[in-house]
Amino acid sequence: MPQPSPWSHSRSAGVADDIDFDIKGQELQFVEIELDPGESAIAEAGAMVWKDANVEMETIFGDGSGGDTGIAGKLLGAGKRLITGESLFMTAFTHNGPGKARVAFASPTPGSILPLRLGDYGNRLICQKDSFLAAAKGVSVGIHFQKRVLTGLFGGEGFIMQKLEGDGWVFVQMGGTVIERTLAKGEQLHVDTGCLAAYTSEVDFDLIRAGGIKSMIFGGEGLFFARLTGPGKVWIQSLPFSRLAGRMLAAAGSYGGQNRGQGSLLGTVGDIVGGNR
Repeated sequence: MPQPSPWSHSRSAGVADDIDFDIKGQELQFVEIELDPGESAIAEAGAMVWKDANVEMETIFGDGSGGDTGIAGKLLGAGKRLITGESLFMTAFTHNGPGKARVAFASPTPGSILPLRLGDYGNRLICQKDSFLAAAKGVSVGIHFQKRVLTGLFGGEGFIMQKLEGDGWVFVQMGGTVIERTLAKGEQLHVDTGCLAAYTSEVDFDLIRAGGIKSMIFGGEGLFFARLTGPGKVWIQSLPFSRLAGRMLAAAGSYGGQNRGQGSLLGTVGDIVGGNR
């Protein structure tokens, strides 16, 4: 997917700060954000690579939106982040000097950093857990619950996903190469559950059985596919971190090499027999 041209993103952003940015690198990317005086960016703790000296850091409690929600609202926002496995705190980087200043954030895993302006996608985006990297101050990082039981149990990300709300720029980290698909109304797409990275809120997310019994047991593709029904946009990642970690564990097993049955019932039985589980 082509990246936007660097340093050419200024436009009216409404609530969120109107930041400029540049994404650098290929497999191990980082995003460099340019701030005007008074502008701020928020990021996950530990994501910063470097910053100009006149960019000040401040630890914030809550969902990062920066709104005046009081202690109850901040506790609620922090609680939502805790449910998704994130830290209670985020870090805000504010440029308090003259001219322009920059701060850079890196993805912790190989893959792509995808820049998305939430105002172009209905002010809301649903994405996998741990995908949020950084954003313009004013973007809220919350949770999205799966409404269907089967989708929550077998949907790859569990019952809880991240919900990003606002109208500014947000930067999400995804594994491998990222593909964007636009679905027309009623159009359906079947995706490996782990490869579903993000989708707009109007897309319907459900599960469908992965073929017949033989395919489900021996096909190596798991029991279900994610069934996405338009209208809306969907982002697909080629290498989810869970798959990468599974391959690394398989390669480090007592027999070495790659477990070709991974993802199927046969692979699970083989792991038990081989003493890997």
